Amino acid sequence: MGFDDGFSIFDNLLFNFGPIFMVIIFALVIGGFIYAIFKGVKQWNHNNGQPKLSVQAKVVTKRTAVRGGGETTASTDYYVTFEYSSGDRSEFEVAGNEFGLLVEGDAGELHFQGTRYQGFTRNREIVSNQS
Repeated sequence: MGFDDGFSIFDNLLFNFGPIFMVIIFALVIGGFIYAIFKGVKQWNHNNGQPKLSVQAKVVTKRTAVRGGGETTASTDYYVTFEYSSGDRSEFEVAGNEFGLLVEGDAGELHFQGTRYQGFTRNREIVSNQS
């Protein structure tokens, strides 16, 4: 029994477990992608089954979430929270150009379907020039 005999068991274990470990990691990554796709399709179908609503609401807050950066390209998601006349609130993801047009305190008609933001029509204020 030589010095190398003690390492042969460890070497066999490493070479047998290595490929199994790689397959497990690969399966977890692919499973994560499949789960994300399934979840997105499920939300899309749910939104399509919801009625298109238009309700009076006001913009109560806005926020952004930046993803990526560093060695990858950064992208920004834009969110706006609306408050209904009942006091309930909903947050919607909006496009960047919509985000820039909405101001906290704006009141108007919110258009949405499920969790899908479809637009906001600001109430027009009547300005009179009385002297």
